[in-house]
Amino acid sequence: MSSNINFKTLWQQQAVIEPDMKDLMERLQQFKKSNINLLIRTNISLITTSLLIGIIWYYYQPQFITTKIGIVTIILAMVTFLLAQNKMFAQFKKIDNTSDNHQYLQNLLVIGDKQRFLQHTMMNIYFTMLLAGICLYMYEYTSRMTILAGIITYTVTGAWIAFVWFYLRPRTIKKQQARLDDLISKFEGINRQMLDT
Repeated sequence: MSSNINFKTLWQQQAVIEPDMKDLMERLQQFKKSNINLLIRTNISLITTSLLIGIIWYYYQPQFITTKIGIVTIILAMVTFLLAQNKMFAQFKKIDNTSDNHQYLQNLLVIGDKQRFLQHTMMNIYFTMLLAGICLYMYEYTSRMTILAGIITYTVTGAWIAFVWFYLRPRTIKKQQARLDDLISKFEGINRQMLDT
């Protein structure tokens, strides 16, 4: 084996990879920023909603125990989801400009695993608790309505939840997964290029 290393050839090969890396790093930072912004918006939205529900409980003093259990279940669903989701902050903070390509790839793979857990397991728990809480909460108010009005109220609420569950949620998951998969495949490609040189 020759101990002579052709640095000029290595440098030229790296020059071919470098523009791709610059673009990839911009994509990575954009991915990180958009996901952190999404986490912040979700926190603000769910915390605000929980506070409003608490204020409604305080001011309107529901009479039925089902209404109170419904309110607690809804707030608990939001808190549980936020606790699980906020663990992603630490993972996104690990993505920085000082890591090597292999570390970027490992961080993205971990984010992918945690994202799938959030999108499936935690989302199932969240929606189940939310649906149960809403149904319990609405019982006191729909019991004062005519049967037809109560059925319409539950049907409209159920239709909205079904729309979110079966249409919006899968589209959002697919979009998030596609962005992450694209980044992972690019880093895998660059890692293979580095190994081949």
